[in-house]
This record gives sequence, structure tokens and C-alpha cells, in this order.
Amino acid sequence: MSNFWEKLTAASEKNQSLLCVGLDPVPEQMPPRYASADGDIIAGLLKWNRAVVEATADLVCAYKPNIAFYEALGTPGLELLRQTLALIPPEIPVILDAKRGDIGSTAAAYARACFEQFRADAVTLSPYLGRDSIDAFAAYQGKGLFVLCHTSNPSAGEFQHLEIADWRTLDREPNQPLYIHVARAAVHWSPNVGLVVGATYPETFQAIRQVAPRAWFLVPGIGAQGGDLEGTLRAGLRADGAGLIINSSRGICLAEDPRAAAQNLRDQINRVRATHQSAATAPTSGAPSGEMRPQLQQLILELASLGAIQFGDFTLASGRRSPFYIDLRLLVSRPSLLAQAAAAYADLLNGLTCDRIAGIPYAALPIATAVALAADRPLIYTRKEAKGHGLGKAIEGSWQPGEQVVVIEDLITSGGSILQSVEQLRAAGLVVEDAIVLIDREQGGKENLAAAGVRAHSVFTLREMLDVLTAAGQLSPAKRDEVLNYIRGG
Repeated sequence: MSNFWEKLTAASEKNQSLLCVGLDPVPEQMPPRYASADGDIIAGLLKWNRAVVEATADLVCAYKPNIAFYEALGTPGLELLRQTLALIPPEIPVILDAKRGDIGSTAAAYARACFEQFRADAVTLSPYLGRDSIDAFAAYQGKGLFVLCHTSNPSAGEFQHLEIADWRTLDREPNQPLYIHVARAAVHWSPNVGLVVGATYPETFQAIRQVAPRAWFLVPGIGAQGGDLEGTLRAGLRADGAGLIINSSRGICLAEDPRAAAQNLRDQINRVRATHQSAATAPTSGAPSGEMRPQLQQLILELASLGAIQFGDFTLASGRRSPFYIDLRLLVSRPSLLAQAAAAYADLLNGLTCDRIAGIPYAALPIATAVALAADRPLIYTRKEAKGHGLGKAIEGSWQPGEQVVVIEDLITSGGSILQSVEQLRAAGLVVEDAIVLIDREQGGKENLAAAGVRAHSVFTLREMLDVLTAAGQLSPAKRDEVLNYIRGG
């Protein structure tokens, strides 16, 4: 198995682990029990590494040797690295912590050293020189690339917290911290990019997870650096309970019993994962706003500020009057908010079987495009009318009969528009069992789809949206009750 991500997933599932052990031998810290009788430092360090690997191989998802500790020992140290890598079972991936960052022929030489000489499965990289510093590594198919995003050192914020504008969206989006710009750009440089995000700043995880909903994060800073394990896990885990690689070096390698230390840390991680997954899969309909994730509450508030949710007296296309109106077509006018919404869709998509997503014309098409980018899933879309020229397609994009498709719509009322597209997709031989919407208006749409064999998933319900706006003082309790009475009767 040569693909890093496949090896990582397989090792994580087999060992029930998100734990990565750092192999960073320092001669002065070597426990006396590993010292060589003849005083050979390299032999002692190798014995130390071997003992750690043998004690923890069934408890980890990866190992991470930091090349600096081996380079510091000169030529014998590089040989020590080779011998250490040979000790690691082939089914467990190796992340070479090298933090390379250069361009052109120099970057290509670094890539050859990491992937051809040391045969690492993944490497850490610096993004300071931009995409050019990543391309030489990305040319190695299936290798993992962990780009430094927000590091764990005390002075990380000196540059990483600088709030700057993206010159491409200067007139449309507010300034954001540099690490957010790095995260957003890096995950689009290559499908093999993950991010390095330090555990000593757990408050950054939530923001980074929003712009990189599917990415794996390599997380240093747990243990000797004092990182907040539980806060990091709760903010950074994906909805599927994965997406984080928690690294510990000194906390395990310097322990009197490395196996016990690794098992204890792995079990701590898994306890938080279990509660996280239970919360992620619990039904949200009717839940008070205090139980909603903060980023979703913020999404609701920003939709209201955009004018995508309005309250008053409106006449609908059916001629019926309504005390509220939702227009998610406005999302295209605020790219940062569209990206937040797409990340929320992508979180729901993570738990579903899906070969492609299908957007429904017209309001959901830009949303579906954003979701395709956020989730890295191929997009197709149905046409309201077949083309009378060219190929006469009714479904645009590349697809094959028998593929599993998840439908993307902006909101659901009765479910009629979704059902129409589902019938069109199924008639073409595609399998459709799930649909995702941003807002469920709670007016029978989910039940109608269920009757047609389609499971509907919503980012939030109308009731949850009303609760958040009322709690924030943007909606009176009387208007909330008026809207709820309306949907109950409709």
C-alpha cells in the first residue's frame, strides 16, 4: 500500500488510534537502560528507537521522526535515520518532519531526498514561498504533504496572527489572520495536502476546520509543550471522528514505560472521539441553540446580516403570504460566507457514501460548486430543460450509471424540486439515496423525500435558526412564535 492516506486510514482503523509517536532521539536525554556497553552513541539511540517502536506499533496511526535530530549527529545520524525507518512496520505510515520550503531544483532535490532516499510516506513543508515550494513534492503521487499552518511555538503569532487582506478579494472580504489564508490556499494546491496545526492554540482549530473541513491536521504540542488535548479534539475533529494526527514525542519516548504512556494517551483521545461522534450523529431538530456548534450559530447570524433571512409580510410564488422569506441566492455576493456554508455541507457529506454530488438549478448551483471545492467531490447538475443543440444533455458533467450521487439543494420546503431532480438522476441510472440542504423549513419536505427513498440531511432547521436569532436579540419572541405557528399550519 503506497498511498499515504490509505495507509494512514488503515492503521488508524486497525489500531483504533489517532496517535502519532515522534522519534526524536537526543543523546543527552537517552535513558541509561538503552546505552551501549561500548559507549557507541548511535547504537544506543537505535536501541532506544527500536524499543519505542516495538512497544507502540499496535497503538499508533503513524510515526514522525524529525530529521533535525538525525542531521545533528552527522553522517552516522543519517544512517541512524535509515535504520530507524527500517524498524517501522511497513503498514504504518512515516511522516518525515523536515519542514522544507524552497523552489525549483532545490525543492526537487529535497523531495527526492525525502521520498526516494528515505522513502517517507509524508513530509512537513513550509508554505512561505507559496505554491512553488510545494509543487515538487506534490509531483509524487499519493505522498502526504503537511503544510505548516499554525505552529505550536510561543512566538507563532508574531507572523501567523497578522490580519491581512487577500489581494484577490480586497474589496469583498474583511482581513483575516495569515494562518487562515495559508489553510484556504494550501488545501487547494494538491489533494494530498494536510495542515500542521499546533495544540497549544486550540482556539485556532475551529476557524481552520471551517476553511479545511476534510483535511487531516498533524497536531504537535501535546505533552511536553502543554497543549490542550481535549480542547484540540473537540474543535478539530471532523464529524466522522477522524481528521487529526495527535503527535507526542518526549511524553512517550522519555516515559519509564513507553507502551503505557502511549496507551494512556491513545485511550484519552478515543474517549473524547466517542463523545464527539455521539454528538455529531445525534438528531438536532428542536435542540436549543445553546447545543449548536458556535460556527453554525455564527453562520445563521451572518445569513441574517446579509439579508438572506428576512421577516415581515411576503407574497410567495404560490400566491400565499408568509411572515418570513429566505433567499440563499445572496450567498454568491459574500464569498467568505459561501465558503462557511459549503464547509457545513461538507461536514454532513463526510458521513455519506458519495461518488458525486448533484446541484439543483438554479439557486443551489453556486452552492453545490462551493461544496464540490470544499469537499473535493466531483459535481454534476441536472438541467431544467434539455438542450436542443449540441449533445442535448439533460445532466451536465461527467458520470457513469450506477454511481452514488448526493443531491445538494439550498433549502427544503415540500421537497418537490429535489424529487424532480432525483427522478431525473435515477432515470439516467444513477443511485440517489441522500440529499443535503442548508435549511429545513420543517414543512413536510423530509417526510416526502423519505417516502421516495431519499434521506434528507439539513445543516440546521428553521426552528434552530429562529432560536439563534431570538437568543441574539435579532428576532422578537412574538415574531418567532408567529413563524412557528405559520409552519405548523402550512
